[in-house]
Amino acid sequence: MRIACVDGDGIGPELMASAREVLAAAAALDELDVEFGFEAGGARTYLETGEPLVAGALERFRGEYDAVLKGPVGLPEVRKPDGTEAGVLGGVLRNGLDTYANVRPVRLLPGIRADVDRIDYVIVRENTEGLYLSRGSGVRNERAASDQLLMTRVGVERIVRFAFETARARSGAPKDGVSRVTCVDKSNVLRSFAFFRDIFDEIAADHPDVEADHRYTDAAAHDLVADPGHFDVLVTENFVGDMLSDLGAATAGGLGTCPSGNIGDDAAYFEPVHGSAPSIAGQDKANPTSQLLTAAMLLDHVGATGTARRITAAVESAYADGAVRLNPDGTPTCGTRGVTEAVLTRLRRGF
Repeated sequence: MRIACVDGDGIGPELMASAREVLAAAAALDELDVEFGFEAGGARTYLETGEPLVAGALERFRGEYDAVLKGPVGLPEVRKPDGTEAGVLGGVLRNGLDTYANVRPVRLLPGIRADVDRIDYVIVRENTEGLYLSRGSGVRNERAASDQLLMTRVGVERIVRFAFETARARSGAPKDGVSRVTCVDKSNVLRSFAFFRDIFDEIAADHPDVEADHRYTDAAAHDLVADPGHFDVLVTENFVGDMLSDLGAATAGGLGTCPSGNIGDDAAYFEPVHGSAPSIAGQDKANPTSQLLTAAMLLDHVGATGTARRITAAVESAYADGAVRLNPDGTPTCGTRGVTEAVLTRLRRGF
């Protein structure tokens, strides 16, 4: 198995080193041969080359690797002339690889204190259209600015079908065990979201075994905090999904505990949901949990399900028995290295 690694910026190299160590240890237990390749990308690459990704990487991702594992990228001070952040890879990879489904599981790990007993849902975010399609193509002068939100039937159909198939593979919402897909939109205000909802309802009719549910965006934000056990899978537009996944992470221990995958028909890459946090880079403060669970998602996607489960179980065990505890700001009390060692120890002893 060949895995491309993009270490990224800030805390990215620390987290990726942790993930490679844990992934290699779990793979060895299953006699799974894993080879890591290294590709440069992020803000540092932009400063060196004028581009956020090293030349030829997209072609190599498609043709030479089974999947891509990416650390967080971007630095707040690295900007383009129009004021937007340079060195980020979202538009480059998502559109370049047509990884149209951004899959963001939000799950409360054992040992993390929360106001509810169980949080376990997946936000399926459309990844190639919506408001973020205007990245780099909006218009602006000193008096006004505009970015366009675009949805297509093909784009909405495929993300909604992906969401329903995701629900079919899960065990239902924690609160009632019902397999459910919630459409999150602002169809009461914007035609584009009414278009999204109409297509959702068409496809829901083809999946009678999965309950179709609806929430306006603002109501979904409320209910993800007030009643998270209701949700199984949520599907929504790009910008809305970006906001709601961070909100959900805050209810389940913070961004440092949540992984994500970007999945298309012919390519996939996996990354933590958080940023590069340069203020704590190199200080052994970053929580590698998101990156570790992201590595597990990658393994599951390429068919190494047993190895993926090893990593997930070792992470859960480290949290459940108190070896890993979080400070109020989401950093682990034992540090980046401490989390890594706790997970490696549990892998070696079988949790």
